[in-house]
Amino acid sequence: MTSSSFGPVKQVNAGLLDVGYVDAGLPNGPPVVLLHGWPYDIHSFEEVTPILASRGYRIVVPFTRGYGTTHFLSSATMRNAQQSVVAKDVVDFMDALKIQRAVIGGFDWGARSANIVAALWPERCKAMVSVSGYLLGSRRVNALPLPPAAEYQWWYQFYFATERGRAGYEKYNHDFAKLIWRLASPQWNFSDETFERSAAAFRNPDHVTIVIHSYRWRIGIADGEPQYDALESRLAEAPNITVPTITLEGDANGAPHPDASAYAKKFSGKYEHRVVRGGVGHNLPQEAPEDFAKAILDADSW
Repeated sequence: MTSSSFGPVKQVNAGLLDVGYVDAGLPNGPPVVLLHGWPYDIHSFEEVTPILASRGYRIVVPFTRGYGTTHFLSSATMRNAQQSVVAKDVVDFMDALKIQRAVIGGFDWGARSANIVAALWPERCKAMVSVSGYLLGSRRVNALPLPPAAEYQWWYQFYFATERGRAGYEKYNHDFAKLIWRLASPQWNFSDETFERSAAAFRNPDHVTIVIHSYRWRIGIADGEPQYDALESRLAEAPNITVPTITLEGDANGAPHPDASAYAKKFSGKYEHRVVRGGVGHNLPQEAPEDFAKAILDADSW
């Protein structure tokens, strides 16, 4: 597979996966790992990457399990998308590339994984940039009902909880993802070409299973795997994040997200929150690449 903006997509065996990724910039430069969310892909960072490369960094951008050219090495492996597993993929990926420590940035699922690596493996994370802040999850907390307006924002999660929802996402995957893009970034006038480039990543044979499991696991109606229970127990305690961190929020984010005041105290190291203005939505790295890249540079300089 070739990415139209990044050049060839490489592959590496990492943990349970054969990971597809882009490797750009200086091979021996300080490493930056960038993590995408749902329903997006590596192209969320297509304009961030050359900015960082021009400053001497090595930038690696992997496809998450269930996206693009990332595939499971064994058909027997559970198609598991619980939060600790997806984050452990990042550590395994860094191990495979012999990256001991990196600046890690992400949004949506990628921000959650960045948070988890920073919380559980802080020695691997030099600094972090996280869109929408502190996203560590607890199934106990997720079991509690929210006010109606807040529940309404999670409509797709409840849809995915049904077999009709799974069938619907499988049948209308393309249109579903495009709808989420529009709802999550209501002021972003992305082109059909931009969307189609990312939508190709959703044709991964495990994509639907991974997405459905992720949202079902969060609300306690799908099981994870017991070997990750210890990690999940630590995450359920909502540990503080000690690495230098900049959190970002677009001023027009249409996706569910916490207010910055709710999580500021979870970052006990050097910390700053920034609001990116100008109609910026949920896919902040792609909508405001200069702001995201500047946050990476600034966090790394602390």
